[in-house]
Amino acid sequence: MNIEIRTDKNIQNSDRLISYVREELNNEFQRHSERITHFSVHFSDENGEKGGDDDIRCMIEARPAGLKPVVVNHRGHNIDTAIHGAIDRLKRSLEHAFEKNENPRGARPEFVDTDVGGDDE
Repeated sequence: MNIEIRTDKNIQNSDRLISYVREELNNEFQRHSERITHFSVHFSDENGEKGGDDDIRCMIEARPAGLKPVVVNHRGHNIDTAIHGAIDRLKRSLEHAFEKNENPRGARPEFVDTDVGGDDE
């Protein structure tokens, strides 16, 4: 599982941030490690030096094997709330994508044979 982390000019990228994000993603998506090939995480501070509520944005793109990429966004007042909000959204989105792939809506349902054991002739 490849993890790429980027920040804009207003957020300092550091080894500590990189290891924290990698650890969080590995912990949350360990059970899907064989299904997800790549994560791309981008942090941005939308208000720059002005500050403000929920101005840190975290965008995560996950690339599940054999499926279209899944992208989620979440805003928080700091990096921690932004990453955890985005991870929660990503978990729900990936579960939905995996479930949809395993049980497609257009699949033909299997019907129970009503004639079995019901004939006394």
